[in-house]
Amino acid sequence: MGLYEKYLLPSVINFACSSPPVMYQRRLVVPEARGEVLEIGVGSGLNAPLYNPAKVTKLWALEPSVAMREKAADRFAALQIPYQWLDLPGEQLPLPDQSVDTVVLTFTLCTIPEPLTALAQIYRVLKADGKLLFCEHGLAPDADIARWQRRVNPLWKPLAGGCNLYRPIDKLLIESGFTLAELQTGYLPKTPKIAGFNYWGRAHK
Repeated sequence: MGLYEKYLLPSVINFACSSPPVMYQRRLVVPEARGEVLEIGVGSGLNAPLYNPAKVTKLWALEPSVAMREKAADRFAALQIPYQWLDLPGEQLPLPDQSVDTVVLTFTLCTIPEPLTALAQIYRVLKADGKLLFCEHGLAPDADIARWQRRVNPLWKPLAGGCNLYRPIDKLLIESGFTLAELQTGYLPKTPKIAGFNYWGRAHK
């Protein structure tokens, strides 16, 4: 791990992912979580204050980056829900089949190297009546914006911790076997359009 990834990148990600438009989107989905919850890519713990302790019985917090877990320490110290860290990548979930009630994906799927593998693992551990709550940025519907996403991506990706600008979130979910119970899309205000097209909603098996 280089100096940038170890010392600067966690602060860059925390700043970008805590902007008012992004936090607004998080509040649209995270409070719906219930039961045993698995959050993929906890990052700096920005979702932690948004969980409802009256509805969530346990949080499995998956975050492979030591630096990001350190960044999240204060937010998790204030968490009123039992939790356990998982320090493995999203492609490797050490949980039994059909063991969680809710999976939370917020601004994470863009950085997972093998998104379909990770989604297959999420599908495996989600209960038959469980739900996947998601809020992700990805491929824009406008051809001009999409072209710029592809042009900028090779420079953007290493600076943004592996973030990919143009993943088609809805298609990835459907290809992984999920049914989209609710899907909303739109550009986030005050956000560069190449990184601001958002998909959010819920899915189930």
